[in-house]
Amino acid sequence: MKINVIKADVIAALSVAVAIRCIVSLYSYSGAGNPPMYGDYEAQRHWQEITTNVQPRDWYRNTTENDLLYWGLDYPPITAYHSYIIGIVGKGLNESFVKLGESRGIESAAHKNFMRMTVLFADILLYLPAILIFGTVLFTNFKKSLLFYLLPMVFYPGQILIDNGHFQYNNVSLGLCLLAVAAIFKGRFYMGSFLYTLALNYKQMELYHALPFFIYLLRTCCDQKGFLSKLKTFAFIASTVLATFLVIWLPWLTSVTSILEVLYRLFPIGRGVFEDKVANFWCALNVVYKIKNKLQNQQMATLCLGVTAAFVLPINIHMFFNKRKQTFLLSLVSTAMAFYLFSFQVHEKSILLVAVPALGLFSSYPLETLWFLEATVFSMFPLYVKDGLVIPFFALLFIYHFCIKHILLKELNQDFKISSLSAISSISIFSMFFIALVSLYAPAPERYPFIWPLLICLHSFAHFFVYFGFCISHQISGEFNVKINYK
Repeated sequence: MKINVIKADVIAALSVAVAIRCIVSLYSYSGAGNPPMYGDYEAQRHWQEITTNVQPRDWYRNTTENDLLYWGLDYPPITAYHSYIIGIVGKGLNESFVKLGESRGIESAAHKNFMRMTVLFADILLYLPAILIFGTVLFTNFKKSLLFYLLPMVFYPGQILIDNGHFQYNNVSLGLCLLAVAAIFKGRFYMGSFLYTLALNYKQMELYHALPFFIYLLRTCCDQKGFLSKLKTFAFIASTVLATFLVIWLPWLTSVTSILEVLYRLFPIGRGVFEDKVANFWCALNVVYKIKNKLQNQQMATLCLGVTAAFVLPINIHMFFNKRKQTFLLSLVSTAMAFYLFSFQVHEKSILLVAVPALGLFSSYPLETLWFLEATVFSMFPLYVKDGLVIPFFALLFIYHFCIKHILLKELNQDFKISSLSAISSISIFSMFFIALVSLYAPAPERYPFIWPLLICLHSFAHFFVYFGFCISHQISGEFNVKINYK
């Protein structure tokens, strides 16, 4: 994929973005000093321990060496391979990092630095270049500079706080997804199919984006001239996806039992519809009607599937008959949002799967998208409090709202009628700052111990549902900003 020469201002912005990630990495992480299970940091470390000491066929299987009750691997094989590579490097630096059975809960400064660097390398080698390629493909022909569109993408606080703070590798799957979108927009459908398959095999939550990819590529096949050409394109795309899956899953293709063991780990119905307070429909509904206690897990899973399908199918059927790049982006966001709002077993961090593709809508809907992005950061505030990331949260959200957002919207004010909406969004954002601050210093009433997380959940859900409706209405109406012309 050809990219124009990167200008100095873009390099400077990327350098600052890396520096901010380094600063956030100095803070605490998920489960720090909290035995016996610790948190996501220990989960990622433990996967490195297992993959470097246990045969691949036993990575997802409960054995004497691999106790699945202690952070059993529950992500697809590429995550396991990634853990293996990091584990090998870590073992070379210090064997105690991944020593089987003896490295649990390791919290040394050396290990923290090593783990933080692995996330930072993923940002530098994959996620930030993916954003640059994605932005170059989408925005090069627009009258604003590329830097203008990259700023809200590279400084989005949600990804920084979760990956470089809380500790995860969302940057890998999200970066692959952005590269897949860019490849498809450039007409490289086989490469796009390959990259998305990699993303899906890194984190199963990428299923949030599966239907828009499938429908857009299916319509692309149908658009070919002649039946043989249609069949050839479809066969090549299908072969690319199938061959990629076969290679990735090769160690577990020896038996149906092995495959089912992996699938059971990837889709654990037994956990329930939600765990912590998450800003989706079911958690909001549970406030007034305890649906979580009324239905069994299997019944709840079936209900979630039906409601989710009722939203995502019309969205993607419409996209099939109205295939445009802008419609594809809107469908990616709306479909992911439908999964977040209505599907089974949703974590608060899953909002990143909606937020990252929404970054591509900034050029068309700048204020609405920035408003939504800030709401996604706020929705995870209880998690930041739990992880000791309160200061980075306020600092990054302040920078995003008062610096980046102000600069961008001031520049856009001549092109968009945003004054009244800007006032409403500012009030909304200030309310988020206020709720977050008060929740830190005002103890919850004894009768309602979870009042603050619940208020954050409901406040965020309202924003998400409005943005969900906004994206659907603009997709169906075709009311795209007339100044934007996707080529």
